[in-house]
Amino acid sequence: MNTTQSVFPALLSALNECDPEAKCRLTDEISAAFSDGLLDNAPAEAPEDFRFAGRPAKPRLVPANAVRPRKMNTPEGYAAMLHAICHIEFNAVNLALDAAYRFRTLPAAFTADWIRVAQEEAGHFRLMRARLQAHGFDYGDFEAHNHLWDMAYKTAFDPLLRMALVPRVLEARGLDVTPAIRAKVEQKGDAETCAVLDIIYRDEVGHVQIGNHWYQYLCAERGLEPVALFRMLISRYDLFIFRGYVNIEARERAGFSRFELDMLEDFERGLGRG
Repeated sequence: MNTTQSVFPALLSALNECDPEAKCRLTDEISAAFSDGLLDNAPAEAPEDFRFAGRPAKPRLVPANAVRPRKMNTPEGYAAMLHAICHIEFNAVNLALDAAYRFRTLPAAFTADWIRVAQEEAGHFRLMRARLQAHGFDYGDFEAHNHLWDMAYKTAFDPLLRMALVPRVLEARGLDVTPAIRAKVEQKGDAETCAVLDIIYRDEVGHVQIGNHWYQYLCAERGLEPVALFRMLISRYDLFIFRGYVNIEARERAGFSRFELDMLEDFERGLGRG
């Protein structure tokens, strides 16, 4: 008798869960059950459409440009920086769960990849929350913005768009900025947080690599040229994200082509050439 059950109701429960620790625990349980063959991604009904994933009442969400800047040389400012990373990791759990839940016509390997990403992001959240607590604060003590989840909702109708703009843009941007954040943390003498950032950085390379793999897969399936499509999409949706330093070495390890990297380094001038 086949006792395997569909993974999608469990993923929806995890997505709807508002308590961060309970969401992380459910994610761990889903990952274990899927790996053990107790859950599968056999064809099921269409996913539910929802505007927001489950989240706690705090942090209070404000527009991205309304998040108050704080100086890292104060205890509160340093904690606010840790809180911002913590919030990113919480959103990343929802983003990965949503990819596994929503795009259910893709191969089982796709579902497995994004369940594993969700579990790793849950681990990142727990580690960073512990560092925040060690400095006398907790998740929810500072305001935050919802830009990451907003992009998930904008790309909910197409896995190709999701793979292009979330792992390859938003998560890849983390590869660009994490080394500089780590350097500032190291200057503060906070070795424990440096160790957590090293784990996050290592895993995020793998997450971007997964996004690159499935982006290439979907482009090939639809007969689309991936670099030209990517250039068009970032022009249309998220140009601002590439202004500033681009971590070429990490992006190469994550599967970006040399041509794409040249394009990103010179993107502003490239637009000027039309």
